[in-house]
Amino acid sequence: MARQDASDLAHSLGRQAEAVCRHYLSSGRREGGYWLVGDVRNAPGRSMYVRLKDTPKGPAGKWTDAATGEHGDLLDVIRESCGLSDFTDVADEARTFLSIPPAEPEAGEHQRQKPAPHGSPEAARRLVRMSPPIYGTLVEAYLGERGITDLRGTGCLHYHPRCYYRHDEHSPTETWPAMIAEVTDLDGKITGAHRTWLDPRRRDKAPIDTPRRAMGSLLGNAVRFGTASDVMAAGEGIETVLSLRQVLPDMPMLAALSAAHLAAILFPGTLRRLYIVRDRDPAGDGARDTLIERAGAAGIDAIVMSPELDDFNEDLRTLGLGALRMEARLQVAPQDVARFMALAA
Repeated sequence: MARQDASDLAHSLGRQAEAVCRHYLSSGRREGGYWLVGDVRNAPGRSMYVRLKDTPKGPAGKWTDAATGEHGDLLDVIRESCGLSDFTDVADEARTFLSIPPAEPEAGEHQRQKPAPHGSPEAARRLVRMSPPIYGTLVEAYLGERGITDLRGTGCLHYHPRCYYRHDEHSPTETWPAMIAEVTDLDGKITGAHRTWLDPRRRDKAPIDTPRRAMGSLLGNAVRFGTASDVMAAGEGIETVLSLRQVLPDMPMLAALSAAHLAAILFPGTLRRLYIVRDRDPAGDGARDTLIERAGAAGIDAIVMSPELDDFNEDLRTLGLGALRMEARLQVAPQDVARFMALAA
């Protein structure tokens, strides 16, 4: 975007500064000639203030965060509150808010990428591409709180610091940190994404109604840890599967994200033995029974792995790593114990 274009947009937003703040900084409120909010990412609080009218001290729309020293204009507010990384997307969002037609591309400029349909596989792929790896992030801390510390083979997991969340179409948009998981098909193509919104203060799931949601094409596909050949384990939840990988780190596994999708996973052509990692509930029992039948019809040996408690993450957190290792040793075929199980520390 040309610098003059950015300046014009910022000035236009400044003329509607209060409306911009009410829309993008909905956690704040007006006090006098300023809008007060926690930060530029719309956190509750009062440390950031946005000037709502032109004054001798500066133009409307300029803001300062007294806690961090950050400052900027309303284009920065749109970028940060919406979690946008490309400035072209920021400008498009600003023009949409201002009801300004999209800018005509300059001579020689490549056609801008069109917005992906909401919830589509392409939207999922874009979300994954803009989310960095989990190492050193809140996701690593969150998994650690759940007893998951061996993160080998978790390249399919990513971190988004400000991922959109809306309870429904009538609710305001919130932003929370999130664990982003790639959903892929048998060829490794990303077909969807799974989001787990997180609470940075508690290193737990965010205190919202539905902290887990998937998008894209899920049926038959899954979040995959390792590349399956002749042996594979399949379970419902990401944390459940990663818990079992703490003692079987070399066994390829997948998380189907629900009991219904677990029952419908597609089998690699080379698969000869399938470990069904069940949860102790009626839905888990149904997925187990369906998979046993499907695997038998395909000539695949199916072995059910059952937790002591509700799921294997609860076993890991409550009973400990040693007990989980013993559980796995008793339920895994002897040849696979030698092949996949980690030695006790």
